[in-house]
Amino acid sequence: MNLSKKKELAAKTLGVGKGRLQFKQENLNEIKEAITRQDIKQLNQEGIIAIKPIKGRKKNVTRKHRRGPGKIKIKVNKRKQEYVKITRKLRAYAMSLRERGVLDRELYKKIRNKIRMRDFRSKANMKDFLNMREDVDFEKDHGIKMPLTRKVKKRIEAKKKSVKKIEKKTDSKKKTKEKKK
Repeated sequence: MNLSKKKELAAKTLGVGKGRLQFKQENLNEIKEAITRQDIKQLNQEGIIAIKPIKGRKKNVTRKHRRGPGKIKIKVNKRKQEYVKITRKLRAYAMSLRERGVLDRELYKKIRNKIRMRDFRSKANMKDFLNMREDVDFEKDHGIKMPLTRKVKKRIEAKKKSVKKIEKKTDSKKKTKEKKK
């Protein structure tokens, strides 16, 4: 007896695969007479058509994710473009300072190395570094002075205040010595 069409109908109505359906051999005539979906559902409830349990793994066991070089999905191109933009800007600025005579040869080389090692995050950061150095004089040649950032201005003001305090102390010491004499 060929019951392949009945198996297809039962699989569709019960929502399982054909391989999971099992017909009882004693009641094949009843299965053959079943025409509608309702008939198939009724045969399933009576136990004539049985559904086998699922074979194999029920859960996918999650593996530990390995983070090798092939798994990293950061775009290198983006980082490289950022690096190129910053280095070109900083190198051009350092060259212009050298041409103006603000930087001597040794300091210029040192700055170039710092640029290459990515010590400066931006042009402003490089300006802060140069302003902190005492051997760099921006008013040298052409009278051009580099604009100061807020951070550097605060440091300069703090230095001036400390110098004034020291001057006051020395003046007061001199006056006390003169009074004693």
